[in-house]
Amino acid sequence: MEANHTLQQERAILVGVALPAMPAWEAEHSLDELGRLAATAGLVEAAREIQARERIDPTYYVGKGKAASLKQLAAQCQADVIVFDNDLSPAQMRNLERVTKRRIIDRSAVILDIFARHARTHTAQIQVELAQLNYLLPRLTRYWTHLSRQAGGGAIRGMGAAGVRGPGETQLEIDRRLIRRQINSLETKLDKIGVQMATNRKNRADVFKVALVGYTNAGKSTLMRALSGADVLVEDQLFATLDSTTRAVDLDRNHKILLTDTVGFINRLPHHLFASFRATLEEAVEADLLLHVIDLSFPYYESQIATVEEVLHSLGLTDSPTLMVYNKIDQVAPGEEERIVAAYADREDAISVSASQAINIDALRDKIRAYSVAGDVTLELQVPQAEGRLLAYLHQQGQVLAETYKGNDVCLCVRLEKTWAKRWRLDRFVPT
Repeated sequence: MEANHTLQQERAILVGVALPAMPAWEAEHSLDELGRLAATAGLVEAAREIQARERIDPTYYVGKGKAASLKQLAAQCQADVIVFDNDLSPAQMRNLERVTKRRIIDRSAVILDIFARHARTHTAQIQVELAQLNYLLPRLTRYWTHLSRQAGGGAIRGMGAAGVRGPGETQLEIDRRLIRRQINSLETKLDKIGVQMATNRKNRADVFKVALVGYTNAGKSTLMRALSGADVLVEDQLFATLDSTTRAVDLDRNHKILLTDTVGFINRLPHHLFASFRATLEEAVEADLLLHVIDLSFPYYESQIATVEEVLHSLGLTDSPTLMVYNKIDQVAPGEEERIVAAYADREDAISVSASQAINIDALRDKIRAYSVAGDVTLELQVPQAEGRLLAYLHQQGQVLAETYKGNDVCLCVRLEKTWAKRWRLDRFVPT
C-alpha cells in the first residue's frame, strides 16, 4: 500500500511518434488517450513530446539524439518516468533507460497496471496476473522472489527492463522456468473458469441475451444502468469495468432479456491482455444481440468503431446481429441533437441516445424488443384444464391473442418466445 502511494506521486513525460502514414489527428489523440491512461494509473503528467519520424528506430525507438533530449527534459521537469505510446522491445527499453537515466514504460505496461488496480473478482485477478507474467517474461532481469510479490498487484511499472541487473544467466533461466510454470498454472485455472462460464451460459440458453460492447469509456456501464436500473459501477475512468456484469431486464410484461456489460476495448490493446480476457469476452460470443456503444461526442469516433470491429472480427462476431448505439448525444454541438436523433430514427440497426440523460432510452428498448420478438412464435394450443401451472405460465409469460373452451380443454392462440415453447414441449398440445 505504501509503495502504491509513492507511485501515485510519480511525474511522467509522455512520448509519441507520428509516422508518415498517420492522419494528422491520430498521434495527438493517441497521446491524449495515453495521458488519460497514465492519470488512471496514478501518474502525474509533467510534459509530452510527439516526434515526427520516417520510421521507428530499432535501437532507441525515437533515435539516440531524441533520447538524449528526453534526458534533459526529464531533468528540467523533474520527471521520474518516461512513458511511450507504443510497445517497446526489451532491448529498446534497456537502451533508453541507459541514455535517459529514467525508468521507461510503454503503453502495454500502463494498461496492465490499470487492469491490476481494477481487478476485483478472483477471475479478473487471475486474468491480469497471467497477462502481466506473459508481458514480463521476455523482460525479466530480476529475481523471481521479487516478481512473485508484484505480479497481480499494481506495481508492474516498477519492473523496468534495465533498472537492476540480474544475478546471471543461470539464475535468470531458473526464474524464467518458475514464471512459465506459474503461467501454465494460471492458464489451467482459466480453462476451468471458462468451462464453468460455458455451463452457466447453457443454463441461460432459454433467455434472449444482449451484450454491450464498445470502446472504453463510451458509456456502456451508464447505458446498462439506464436500461436495467441496476446499481452498476459508473466512473469517468478508462477500464472502470473489467468483469462482465449481467443483469435481468424486463422490456415489457412478456419479454425479459439478460444484459451483459463487457470490458471496454482500446486501440493497440496488448495481445497478452486480450488473450487473458478472452473467457470474459466469450459472453459477447454467446449473445443473441450485440449493442455496440459509440461515443458520439468524440470527433473521430469512426476510428473507435473500427477498433471495436477489429476485436469483434478476431472473436468471430462479424456476422452477429448488432445494434449500433450512438451515445452521448447530449454532448454534441448545440442544435445538433434533434438532427442526429432524426438521422437514426428510421434505421433498424442504429439509434442515438444519451444514457446519462435518459434520452431515447425507451426507443432503444423498443429496438431491442424488435430483435427479441423475431424469435417469437404464435401457436394454436388445446390444453387440458388440469394443466393449471402451464396455463398460468402462458398467461403470465406469453401474449394470449384468443381463448375459448372445448369440453375440459382450453383452446388458446398465444404468442411467446420460441425457446420457451421448446422448453415446455408445447408441440404436444397442438391440435391434430
